[in-house]
Amino acid sequence: MNIHLSTLLQYYKRPDVQQALVDAAHDKEIAVSFGGEGYGKRPDAIQYPKDVLEFVKNGATSFHCSEELWLNPLQITTGAPRQELDALRKGWDLVLDIDCPELTYSRIAADLLVQALQYHGINAISVKFSGNHGFHIAVPFESFPETVHGKPTKDWFPEGPRKIAAYLGTMIKAQLTSRLLALNDIGQIMQRVDKPREKLLKNGAFDPFSVLSIDTVLIAPRHLYRMPYSFNEKSGLVSIPIDPERILSFDKTEAKAENVKPLLAFLDRTKAKPGEATKLLVSAFDFVAKETERKDEKDKHADRKEFEIPTQALSENLFPPCVKLAAQGMKDGKKRALFALTNFFVNVGWDHDKMLAWLKDWNAKNPEPLRDQIIEGHVRYHKQSKKRVLPPNCRQFWEELGLCKPDGLCNRIKNPVSYASRRAWLLNRDKEEKEDQDVN
Repeated sequence: MNIHLSTLLQYYKRPDVQQALVDAAHDKEIAVSFGGEGYGKRPDAIQYPKDVLEFVKNGATSFHCSEELWLNPLQITTGAPRQELDALRKGWDLVLDIDCPELTYSRIAADLLVQALQYHGINAISVKFSGNHGFHIAVPFESFPETVHGKPTKDWFPEGPRKIAAYLGTMIKAQLTSRLLALNDIGQIMQRVDKPREKLLKNGAFDPFSVLSIDTVLIAPRHLYRMPYSFNEKSGLVSIPIDPERILSFDKTEAKAENVKPLLAFLDRTKAKPGEATKLLVSAFDFVAKETERKDEKDKHADRKEFEIPTQALSENLFPPCVKLAAQGMKDGKKRALFALTNFFVNVGWDHDKMLAWLKDWNAKNPEPLRDQIIEGHVRYHKQSKKRVLPPNCRQFWEELGLCKPDGLCNRIKNPVSYASRRAWLLNRDKEEKEDQDVN
């Protein structure tokens, strides 16, 4: 939907709207969007009310901010290593993004999430209509403890909010299932979200997260969300904070620009009580640890098979997205990647000559290549060593290198070697099934 410039100017020139955006931008990285087609310069900032109107005059249609709180947002550099970001970060707000094509279902999920947060003793809860189909549920950083598991809470990003999202999703799943099915049967849900029946079922039962998501994948360093009192270009509505007790009665007409009154803050830090979110954070960490332990036990036998070096080297078309992205060349983290890639190649059956040729080709694509002696010396050392080590597991290591872009299979494995092995197994299974069909 195209929002006319006169509409944008009339709305964003309002002093109350400008001040609301300035208040929400404090200590946040800001990015503007031009027509909803990506972001402008990053990082950016809104420091004064007049900044808002200047952005709009230059073509901005909406404003977005980081979940993270920074000592100086303008010092952030794209591609910075995690250590540098941790030093600049002063905290992070928990912002859960509920996304669903059916607003009625989003309302129910948002209401349940608020109840779950209240169950954990949290009072400083904010809710914001996204401007289209979903809601943002937020808790300010000031509600969290200073440390958890001996590490400053500010440095538990993105792991902290990701663990909380997974924990809360599991916590509300049964009630969410019940309430959605009480509202509509499977056939009606199929029509409302435009999905076939088989896509709504998991192990034969309705899965509520097949129709909506509580955003965990996008909770990542420098992830942005639409600022309160900013337009949503897709709908032409404004993303407005709402009273958590009014989620189920919220009506989209309240978000029309002419009806918006910036009286309610999103992430009101004055309401936060230090440490009130301790129970939530500790419970989330414990939950994920137990789930990981359970999954590890379940996959132990399968993993032993997956990590056996194959008798025939696996081809590059079986490699996971992280390795394929690395193959295109890297600006930072090349030495760390060298160790991980070498361990990966050994475990997928590549000999050292083939490995060396790949690494030299990869290094030539790097903007600032490593010296050939480093590559050759590393491979020679690896060839002489009899110890076999797996590359780092998925997510954190590869995210820090900017290489973690998961596809559907990534969510079911925990190591890049598992990805390649499982893809090889799936292809072989499909080939055998086709051969059986041809015989029959």
